[in-house]
Amino acid sequence: MTGLNQEPLLLRAARGESVERTPVWMMRQAGRYMKVYRDLREKHPSFRERSENPELAIEISLQPWKAFRPDGVIMFSDILTPLTGMGIPFDIVESKGPMIDPPIRTQAQIDAVHELDPDTATPYIRTILSTLRSEVGNEATVLGFVGSPWTLAAYAVEGRTSKNYANIKGMAFSEPAMLHQLLSKLADNIGIYACHQIECGAQVVQLFDSWAGQLSPMDYRTFALPYQQQVVRRVKAKYPNTPLILYISGSAGVLELMGESGVDIVSVDWTVDMAEARRRLGPGMAVQGNVDPAALFGSKDFIRDRILDTVQKAGRQGHILNLGHGILPGTPEENAAFFFETGKNLDQLLAVPA
Repeated sequence: MTGLNQEPLLLRAARGESVERTPVWMMRQAGRYMKVYRDLREKHPSFRERSENPELAIEISLQPWKAFRPDGVIMFSDILTPLTGMGIPFDIVESKGPMIDPPIRTQAQIDAVHELDPDTATPYIRTILSTLRSEVGNEATVLGFVGSPWTLAAYAVEGRTSKNYANIKGMAFSEPAMLHQLLSKLADNIGIYACHQIECGAQVVQLFDSWAGQLSPMDYRTFALPYQQQVVRRVKAKYPNTPLILYISGSAGVLELMGESGVDIVSVDWTVDMAEARRRLGPGMAVQGNVDPAALFGSKDFIRDRILDTVQKAGRQGHILNLGHGILPGTPEENAAFFFETGKNLDQLLAVPA
């Protein structure tokens, strides 16, 4: 257990400090694989109610903490949550995902996107994050998260999840000035929102640019990277010591570019070998990841071997153990427990090289 007067392990690791062991948490660790979550969802079927009602969001955020004691406790929310405060209404429909109707396709709609006032638009965030901090103390790091501008713009322009991103790519390639204006507005607002989360208690903030992996490296450099940097600059100007993590799904083709974003940690998905990721990102960049979430459907020996392989390749310092994406629905809870248990007892299993 972390000492009462010592900052939590994951926060120290994220800052690049030498730590006694590799910290471990999971993306989407509060969610559908847990029976307690599914039971609560039956009583409260609206995702927005679950994420915007402080009492429910706090309870859900703490479900994996109470069950597994991960080193990170992340606020239960959604990357689209601040959009309504910018003038972009949305809903999240069970089994269909996010819906934005009408989607943003015109200059007039982009002109109508306005500056976010988080305390007015998302008043529950302060209660959620401050309560999580008081609940876990220094035993875990409280993480906030935001969507990055390209991914939020993709949702807004497509109106829903997409397989080919034809609408936003069409805007990017036929009306780039219009899209750049939307991306810049989103970047300013996400910077405000990330700072707000830090003010409310988040000790680390993760940026999800989930759909940026669908861009070619050339287009990533044009439409994703500058706006990631815009968010990071705004946050670092105000909170230079708060670590930022960037995650992109399917990021193998843009990994080095992720390292140019200004974040402190690149979260690596499972499509890249961790040793290769370390080599490509260089010794100055900390990493998070990158066990395949489907590995948790394997035997305990298999899960242990995958964790050990990842940690050996990442090295002792500058690594946060995590999955390469969110934990999958249907994952056996005992295997999630074993993932955390193994991650926290690595020294007993293997002498990890420094």
